[in-house]
Amino acid sequence: MGVSPVVHDAALSEIDEEMLLSFLARAHAASPGELPALLRRCAAELGLGTAAVYLVDLQQRHLQAMDGSDDIDVDGTLAGWSYRTLTIRIEDVGDSLSAWFPLVDGVERLGVVGLRAGTMDAVRMRRGRMLAAVLAMLITSKRSHSDILSRIARTQPMELPAEMLRAFLPPRAIGNAEATSTAVLEPAYELGGDAFDHTLTSTRLDATIFDAMGHSLASGLTTSVAMAGGRNARRNEADLRTIVETIDDALARWLPDQFCTAVFTQLDLRSGTLRWCNCGHPPPLLIRDHQVVPDALASPPQPPLGIAAQLGAGPRRIDETRLLPGDRVLLYTDGVTEARMTDGTLFGMERFTEAIIRATAAGELPSEVLRRLIHQILDRSDSRLRDDATILLLEWRPAPGGR
Repeated sequence: MGVSPVVHDAALSEIDEEMLLSFLARAHAASPGELPALLRRCAAELGLGTAAVYLVDLQQRHLQAMDGSDDIDVDGTLAGWSYRTLTIRIEDVGDSLSAWFPLVDGVERLGVVGLRAGTMDAVRMRRGRMLAAVLAMLITSKRSHSDILSRIARTQPMELPAEMLRAFLPPRAIGNAEATSTAVLEPAYELGGDAFDHTLTSTRLDATIFDAMGHSLASGLTTSVAMAGGRNARRNEADLRTIVETIDDALARWLPDQFCTAVFTQLDLRSGTLRWCNCGHPPPLLIRDHQVVPDALASPPQPPLGIAAQLGAGPRRIDETRLLPGDRVLLYTDGVTEARMTDGTLFGMERFTEAIIRATAAGELPSEVLRRLIHQILDRSDSRLRDDATILLLEWRPAPGGR
């Protein structure tokens, strides 16, 4: 009598678990530079052939091999397709198969894992997915304190103001089954005063965009203080108005000659209620049913952060609206719409919103929408950006019928 499929699957799962536990134990004690060798060893033990890990660079144009052997373009390759769509891609390479597995932490895209073996059956595919999932968590846990991983993500030297600001930035994308927030900012290596911040709890998504006066170390310091002040108030469970006024007071006290514009948003994940405070910034855009809803998130003007406290302007105004499932809210800095194209025209609001709507209608992931859009701006610009360009896109997609 043969072994039943159930017993066989259980035995395979036990092997998988033992191998992955061994990989985890070794990887936790390893430096990031040792991960490629550990991955190759684990892949061989799991019958997955040869393996390599590629991390995306800061501008999301290239997938850089962690061992420094090569790089792969994000656009126009199967490895890049796996990264862009978060799907597994397989290609025939003569006498073997190459399989590309996306590396993703939550909703943040990190890169891909490439496996090459004689065959890719269901067992190997499952093991490949498990290995990629474990590796993504390991990379995330190590990158906050690893210069190695930071260097892999860079293709050129970074200026000091950008280095300071990037030390404060959260991951590019966060989210759960109900909502996501994703952002991009350029010029990646020469940031001045633009930044974004977002955080997620079980019931609320907070997302903020900043644009400090000027383009210098002082601008970066202003934004850094603003982000730190907002996080401090938020972590003390302050409401939205108190968060904004805490930053106002901090800038007025410590950097009285500096100011920055900002938009603060808070999304209730259960009801879809969006609350926001616009501090001298371009108004957010609401995209619904593949259209921009005119003036949906417009509000009376308020002074930038750091000025209100000096002027004694009174309490900050908080606006509120109700989102519908599938709505997207777009925050941006004026460096986006004011980028000048090769024909001399500005990129402009119409071109900006049209690109977002087209990509949304095509069903692209929010993170891919922004990646393609910022590249469109950069590739069609007549020179380097005249100002920082930052875009943040949040999306609410509650489960049908609630939780």
